[in-house]
Amino acid sequence: MSQTAYSHKFVKAFPDKLGQGVLYVSVEFGTAAHLCFCGCGGEVYTRFSPRDWSMRFDGETVSLRPSIGNWSFPCQSHYVLSGGHVEWADRWSTERIERGRALDRKRKDRHYKGPEQATPDRENAIDLAPPPGLIRLWRRLSGS
Repeated sequence: MSQTAYSHKFVKAFPDKLGQGVLYVSVEFGTAAHLCFCGCGGEVYTRFSPRDWSMRFDGETVSLRPSIGNWSFPCQSHYVLSGGHVEWADRWSTERIERGRALDRKRKDRHYKGPEQATPDRENAIDLAPPPGLIRLWRRLSGS
């Protein structure tokens, strides 16, 4: 039985037995844990770091980003935890899972080794520089 809502508990250490429908958050260890929301009983641990997951607490609810893809579980469930609600995401094919894992490895490699030592990822490169027209417009509006 898949769930559509969850509660959260801030803990110093995770309990021996995780409760269904509860997202446990250990700020001290920078990790969250829960039972898979599809109901399969798999234990899911998400580590907070710049290259893994981030946690947001708005004073009432906890959200995690990015999505959680339980690709190693038989259920292969995929969802986002947002403001106490489980938002079910699309299923990924085996090929898409492998591409996602490879891209994640490249990004982590680049993050931890530094751009000089990491293998360039030309296939998924994104040019973050603003377009020249936008630069000219900004200069004209700002009087620079």
